[in-house]
Amino acid sequence: MDELKQQIKDLLIKRLRLKTTPDAIADDAPLFGDGLGLDSIDALELSIAVEKTFGVEIRDAEQGLVAFQSINALAAYIQEKRGETPPA
Repeated sequence: MDELKQQIKDLLIKRLRLKTTPDAIADDAPLFGDGLGLDSIDALELSIAVEKTFGVEIRDAEQGLVAFQSINALAAYIQEKRGETPPA
């Protein structure tokens, strides 16, 4: 799962043109609001990037609220939708 989290951080930085490094993004920090400060336009861009990169669709705002809570939440969401079992 650590590799997936790293891929997500790299994707965030590249697609959203964030001026930070992967190491500066905490796995449990909020992606929106006081965390990375992403907004609704970023959410749309991130949804598209996740679908293209990981083959996982975020179909509505309710799923987005769950998936985009943090890096940890997004990694778990991707694994769940891919049918992968997270390591114990």
